[in-house]
Amino acid sequence: MTTSWSALDIPRLGGTSAVVTGANSGIGAEVALYLVRAGARTVLACRSRERGVLVRERIRAAAPGADVRLVVLDLADLKSVREAAVRIGGEVDGHLDLLVNNAGVMALPLRHTVDGFEMQFGTNHLGHFALTGHLGGLLGAGPSRVVTVSSLGHRLGRIEPGNLNSERGYDKWRAYGRSKLANLLFTAELDRRARAAGRPLAAVAAHPGLSSTELGQAGPKMSGRAWAAKLERVSRLYTQPASAGALPVLRAATDPAVTGGEYFGPSRLGETRGAPAPAARSARARDPESALALWEASVELTGVDPDPATWEAPAS
Repeated sequence: MTTSWSALDIPRLGGTSAVVTGANSGIGAEVALYLVRAGARTVLACRSRERGVLVRERIRAAAPGADVRLVVLDLADLKSVREAAVRIGGEVDGHLDLLVNNAGVMALPLRHTVDGFEMQFGTNHLGHFALTGHLGGLLGAGPSRVVTVSSLGHRLGRIEPGNLNSERGYDKWRAYGRSKLANLLFTAELDRRARAAGRPLAAVAAHPGLSSTELGQAGPKMSGRAWAAKLERVSRLYTQPASAGALPVLRAATDPAVTGGEYFGPSRLGETRGAPAPAARSARARDPESALALWEASVELTGVDPDPATWEAPAS
């Protein structure tokens, strides 16, 4: 695949519908803006209604006449995930062409979700796993694409039975790596199952390289280390802007040449910046046995199975 892809290559998306999680800032807000400008009806799925409203109004100002909606979604609460999926169904008129699983948290002190999962694994993976399952009927109504945002940090992760929720001790970076590795394994298994079921679904992954977003500030703030949050802001001098980090996600979401199973990231300086191109996965991210084991564990933990073979389009 070419490494010269840019935002100018995004096709017209009129008549399509998209959902972007974590669209209240950073990569998610940029992705949503590009999708709206290309003509897609776009649902901003945000934890904070107030911040979501601000982004929605900024997008409307930047793209007059844009069809942009807002749904409150807390990925750290499976009840909220289920309820948000119902509301999304009402916003997209019974079919969903694109789901961008973008929202995430990084390097937090030990915290747990409403349902008792380690916060990073629960938010970054399990919440999106369940959301994809709840939206399966909408995705199964026609050709569709699910893009899940991973990270260079996936290389730090391991999928270990009995330790998915850091039961054997907590290290914030290993936990983050586990959640991002889970994003890639979920993508691989979702794509495999879609192919096996003959579904016109492409499951794709992407990562933004080193991009300037708010993602790195939550952990220091929650730990009460204001100096660390300030240091993280200084580090933005060495990162690319969120608009550039959004491009691999947008390529995964819109490139007509994508068929499923691909992984995109920046093309230069160890995949930290540059035009979007095929990215490298760690050996653990390419292990089909780990992907299957993670899927089965995730079904047990969430009570949701996003297997495309089971998807039924909602009644008209």
